[in-house]
Amino acid sequence: MKPLPYERRILLLALAAGLGGTIVAIILLWTGNHSANLRWTLTIVILGAWLSCAFATQSRVAFPLRTLSNLLAALREGDFSIRARGASNADVLGDVLREVNALGETLRQQRLGALEATALLRKVMEEIDVAVYAFDGTGHLRLVNRAGERILNQPGERLLGRSAEELGLADCLRGETPRMAQVAFPGKSGRWEIHRGNFREGGLPHQLLVITDLSRALREEERQAWQRLIRVIGHELNNSLAPIKSVAENLASMAHRKDRPADWQEDLRSGLNIIAARSDGLARFMNAYARLAKLPPPALQPMDVGVWIRRVVGLEMRLPVQVNAGPDVRLQADPDQLEQLLINLVHNAVDAALETGGGVRVGWQCVNGNVEVWIEDDGPGIPNAANLFVPFFTTKQGGSGIGLVLSRQIAEAHGGTLTLENRLARRGCEARLRLPLNP
Repeated sequence: MKPLPYERRILLLALAAGLGGTIVAIILLWTGNHSANLRWTLTIVILGAWLSCAFATQSRVAFPLRTLSNLLAALREGDFSIRARGASNADVLGDVLREVNALGETLRQQRLGALEATALLRKVMEEIDVAVYAFDGTGHLRLVNRAGERILNQPGERLLGRSAEELGLADCLRGETPRMAQVAFPGKSGRWEIHRGNFREGGLPHQLLVITDLSRALREEERQAWQRLIRVIGHELNNSLAPIKSVAENLASMAHRKDRPADWQEDLRSGLNIIAARSDGLARFMNAYARLAKLPPPALQPMDVGVWIRRVVGLEMRLPVQVNAGPDVRLQADPDQLEQLLINLVHNAVDAALETGGGVRVGWQCVNGNVEVWIEDDGPGIPNAANLFVPFFTTKQGGSGIGLVLSRQIAEAHGGTLTLENRLARRGCEARLRLPLNP
């Protein structure tokens, strides 16, 4: 049996509530000494009042519920401008209507914030110089920004709905991520960094493809590297060629003179020695550059960190180096390269400590899956940290300027990092070498 509507049930309950009083009133009316006309008139009045009260009760109960239903329907449809009136603090119904009004205001603010965030995201997507593509689970394009249109050389209207195969992006959706690749797109070719990720929209899986043009940045880095290299090589060549030229001109002048001094042979030998010394200096410079440019890949093998550090510290005879032992740990690395790296760092630390009469400490620890080797000295500190890893830059008399550069290359070839900075609490410098335990 189909249940009665809620409003009908309210009406029946109201009728039932007043039925008893109505029957009692009619009985009392008809048992009294009244004329027939008066009895019928009062009976009609009593029945009318009974029915009017029942319908009024139904309306009184149903109207707020109907208003509440309209409010909730408006919220469901996304219309947050409708508000219920008469929401007072005097009754429970007023509390309900007031809470619904507050809910509508909250949803309105959230929707406004979401619209603003969406507009900002859309603006950023359009303005950034990074190609962004979104593909659905079937591999068809659902979203593309302006940069993505440019590298495919087509407007978005022609791109949306087409598959990755048709767009020539299928290879970008496969392989490692992130990665760098040389790719020729219809709108532009060059070297690109390719990122790929997954997200869900509407409960369905999607793929996000982000392609960044590295050509401009690489060309700028290459230009700056060439400028630094030419500046350093030019400086070194001038330092050697200037005295060679001066000595050669003096020797040539002396050779053309008829009245040579008595010690001209000694001057000749001295000049030739200067030319030979500066030539040897140039040869050492070029050998150092070749060594820096031709660092071989590391030959990985198991090595004990404690044995490695103690062996290198034992090679330093100018100053006792304190070893703060860490945990027993082994890693996969090239022992020869890491030994050369640590020799450079310890040697530099001892050089700095000898200037001030301080000490040097070496230790290691394990942090977040890495072994961290630290070298502290009590020297004067780093005067110019910006040039630490510039090739051939040195502040030492007779230094080559490649020790720290070579050390950092070795660390990065092992998947690690090398940093040098001045100590905060005390005078001196601290070098930190981080190497992954599982490269």
